[in-house]
Amino acid sequence: MSKERTISGFSKMRKRDKIKWIARNFFSDPDHVMNELISYWHGDEKQQKILDGFSENTISNFPMPYGVAPNFLIDGETYVVPMVIEESSVVAAASAAAKFWMTRGGFVTKILDTQKVGQVHFKWEGNPSKLKGIFPEIKALLIEESKDLTINMENRGGGILDIELLDFTSEEEGLFQIRAYFETCDSMGANFVNSCLERFGATLRNYVIASDKLEEAEKDILIVMSILSNYTPDCIVRAEVKCKVEELGTFAGGMDALTFAHKFVTAVKIAHIDPYRATTHNKGIYNGVDAVALATGNDFRAIESCGHTYASRDGRYRSLSFAEIKNDVFRFWIDLPLAIGTVGGLTSLHPIAKRSLELLGDPDAKTLMSIIASTGLAQNFAALRSLVTTGIQKGHMKMHLQNILNQMKASDSESRAAQKYFNDHVVSFAGVREFLESQRKK
Repeated sequence: MSKERTISGFSKMRKRDKIKWIARNFFSDPDHVMNELISYWHGDEKQQKILDGFSENTISNFPMPYGVAPNFLIDGETYVVPMVIEESSVVAAASAAAKFWMTRGGFVTKILDTQKVGQVHFKWEGNPSKLKGIFPEIKALLIEESKDLTINMENRGGGILDIELLDFTSEEEGLFQIRAYFETCDSMGANFVNSCLERFGATLRNYVIASDKLEEAEKDILIVMSILSNYTPDCIVRAEVKCKVEELGTFAGGMDALTFAHKFVTAVKIAHIDPYRATTHNKGIYNGVDAVALATGNDFRAIESCGHTYASRDGRYRSLSFAEIKNDVFRFWIDLPLAIGTVGGLTSLHPIAKRSLELLGDPDAKTLMSIIASTGLAQNFAALRSLVTTGIQKGHMKMHLQNILNQMKASDSESRAAQKYFNDHVVSFAGVREFLESQRKK
């Protein structure tokens, strides 16, 4: 049977017909593939319709594990934190770190700022000083002509915070930028910000064309694009844990608290010095951050891209977390840019995202910032604790054991026997294979 690899009008086809076309033209067992993809549809037709509306050309659902990490004491409140992630050991590590710090004061957070940023990029060939001179008038007009867009946000305590003109003509001929700062309250605010920016662009263009303060030769303006920035260095939450060094207790192999604290602080310093280490170090933080962002219907891609830019803000990629020992007190903290929301978007539409927020007590955006940052810090603590004591593989491979057993098609009885055997043996693919072969010979 010939294969058709291109198609016209795909988006207008019924979902079953889309699956049928894909299965027949890209898979060797089309009937099995069709049944498999359909088996992942939501049993509730109404819920499936909601899920289909989140994207385009949806043909099935991609299940991800939805777990919870209990015992998070954050700013005096105890939380069970929802996490969506497929990586073995992440939820267990977050839970273990939360329990560790629960008896040592828990996580303490502070919202440092909540500003969002948007930009209108444009080209104008006139004298930059002249444009700067009339910008106060332009700024007032931008605010006035976007009142219909901002009134509801202003009633909630948000809106436009400031607007400034930036001159990039030294880097690109005629290039300028209007940079605007917003407060979006409990919403992430992307649609609000982008609507305001596009209005700014239209207002600016109309002003330049009609202005009696500009010569005819200065009335040629090109609005290149109007878009929010996912870099929000002034939307920051700090989360920290601390206790007296001696209260840290003892660790695997009999390591004492002071040795652990010094190794831990050194490990964090290494992640500030070496970008190779910092990349893996920060990835561990985002194991926790992304998992909670996904569970609550927030944009983990925007959150992570912002964090990595923030980690490079001095020109070198560094750790997002910090650690110190001062006056016999061990302190570990993180400053994390987090532009998130608890109203609007998927947070209001996704059925499990709504349950996640309910599980967390229906937090406002600032409280959710604190919860997400604390989870990222807990994840980082758990990873570093393993690295400076037993090594990362011992705990990780223990959690990964069931995945290996599934890949090797172990039976239930073989899996139970393996779990018992590897309680005190090193887990590896080769070791599990050898164990299963020995069981099957019996």
